[in-house]
Amino acid sequence: MNPRPVAGSAPGRLPAAAPELSVRDVTVRFAGLTALDAVSFTVAPGSVHALIGPNGAGKSTCFNVLSGLYRPASGQVRLGDDVLTGLAPHRIAALGVARTFQNIVTTEGTVADNLMLGRHVLSRAGFAATALRLPGAVREQRAHLERAREIAELTGLGARFGSPVALLSYGDRKRVELARALCLEPRVLLLDEPVAGMNGAERLRMAEVVDAVRAQLGLSVLLVEHDMGLVMRLADEVTVLDFGRRIAHGTPEEVRRHPEVLRAYLGTPGEDTPAGEDTPAGEDALPDGPAPEAETAPSADASRAPDAGPPADAPRADTDPRADAPCDKDPA
Repeated sequence: MNPRPVAGSAPGRLPAAAPELSVRDVTVRFAGLTALDAVSFTVAPGSVHALIGPNGAGKSTCFNVLSGLYRPASGQVRLGDDVLTGLAPHRIAALGVARTFQNIVTTEGTVADNLMLGRHVLSRAGFAATALRLPGAVREQRAHLERAREIAELTGLGARFGSPVALLSYGDRKRVELARALCLEPRVLLLDEPVAGMNGAERLRMAEVVDAVRAQLGLSVLLVEHDMGLVMRLADEVTVLDFGRRIAHGTPEEVRRHPEVLRAYLGTPGEDTPAGEDTPAGEDALPDGPAPEAETAPSADASRAPDAGPPADAPRADTDPRADAPCDKDPA
């Protein structure tokens, strides 16, 4: 694998030709408990593909397999002609797969420092050359810094490039996470709950950034998100998981009306609704379309039960046989 230079900028890889990301019959087990059960889906080149489902459905476990943190018991993940299954995370990153995490990874240093971390995998200068500040290493460092500045501008962080991350707002910190992932020059970007904890204005801004990134860099995006308004607005295709199984796949409109999806999020008809009656539209219903620009639709997980249930990051209730299994939890 030989990274190609980014035109007019730092050494790296041009993400113009995003390959197909194929997940085939991936199964993950923890101590005999099945977190993913023969899950399959395909992320088309240049598309935004959403992976959704209630808490404990296996979404983050799937991300951990794709990024090399977990090894599946069976199944295969391919990026174009490259088999990712079993590769170490740094090798998967070098092939063009970058991810963000649900939680902010670091608030140390400036925005520039954080983005330069993402350029490390593309660096060609050795440790000695960098430490001695040899001319070639200095030129490369300058080129990487310029590319990081371009990505900061793309994600709306240009004016804060030299600011300490610790002094930024929560929404800006989440965009720093996104920008750092983009600094790897990925061909496929994995976004794990990119708007979690944001207010309406911050969510709208993040949606605009994701749209701009996909359009300008030509990469594919795999998105895990509980905000159904954001999913309906951004996604070209949606895959729905529940208890580790794929229960639906299609366009956002097709998935929104799928009976298995309604059962997973709202419960089967008859639990709270007399037989023969439809589940009433309202707060417990999946949204009819994109959320208004000023606000976002309620979290789909919050509507799973009438009392809103546990927070988005909490494990399922004790009725879930996988509640004690670390099947859907990201590392610190």
